[in-house]
Amino acid sequence: MIMMIIAFLLGLILCLLFGIPYIDFLKKKTIGQYIRDLAPENHKQKEGTPTTGGVFIIISALMASVITLFMAQKFSTHAWIVLITFLFYALAGFQDDFLKIKGKENKGLSAKGKFLRQILIAILPVLYVMVTNSKGTYISLGHYSVDLMWFYPILAVFAITGASNAYNLTDGLDGLAASTGVFAFFACAVIAQLSGYSYLAIIAAAVTGALLGFLRYNKPKAQVFMGDTGSLAIGGLLGVLAVMGKFEIYLIILAGIFVIETLSVIIQVTSFKLTGKRVFKMSPIHHHFELCGYNEKQIVTAFATFSMICAIVAICLFKVLI
Repeated sequence: MIMMIIAFLLGLILCLLFGIPYIDFLKKKTIGQYIRDLAPENHKQKEGTPTTGGVFIIISALMASVITLFMAQKFSTHAWIVLITFLFYALAGFQDDFLKIKGKENKGLSAKGKFLRQILIAILPVLYVMVTNSKGTYISLGHYSVDLMWFYPILAVFAITGASNAYNLTDGLDGLAASTGVFAFFACAVIAQLSGYSYLAIIAAAVTGALLGFLRYNKPKAQVFMGDTGSLAIGGLLGVLAVMGKFEIYLIILAGIFVIETLSVIIQVTSFKLTGKRVFKMSPIHHHFELCGYNEKQIVTAFATFSMICAIVAICLFKVLI
């Protein structure tokens, strides 16, 4: 538990320290966000806000993780796999952000290109856990376990890729992804610690601290956006932690807000294709509430509160069932 606190504080402090010089660098280089035409009208004023802030979240979280893991003598191949996967997702996200900045429009990697990268990266931790863990193909809920055998890698890759995309969809309002992410990773840290995966708990705690530090610069009105560099990597890591820690089912609960955001998009697209009608004014659902007249602070506060409830429920359920 002490090492989790150290990792959290290191992630927080490093992110606060790196934020100012990195944002100044982005402003000098005029590296800003391009807003898509279909975005709500009030988002047009955000055009030019520095982006790729995920870079200093990733660096802070990685440094805090590595330092604390060495201090705790918990650095292992398992930890390397998690951190390398995290970094690979960050690089994929940075490539997407770079293409948007270079093209001076909100078009980066193609949907297929991004999805392929996410799947290929997810294969690494999935294969590793299947080879090194005797229960690698099992999913568990308390004392009940089921061996999914050949279906497990499909499910696990889907979980990691889905988490990456779901978190990316949530990153649409100032402070939304960061605030909801704080509670999701806090839950991951607690569940991993209770499961005996202390190295995962340290990494999750480091990200929790880094996200909280990032909120200092990303809260409304945001000084910087995390971009796909941050959102793809952080979402992907959420899935990786669940797969490596064998708490895949709990991911659905602790990441409840991200699941809802994703479902809103699926429902919207399906409804429009089948009936020609939209269920929501806009998707993901946070934009629907914007168009209903709620301001960003109200929506972010409500979503963060819901994310906190999801985290508490996931932790309590895990504690009751172990």
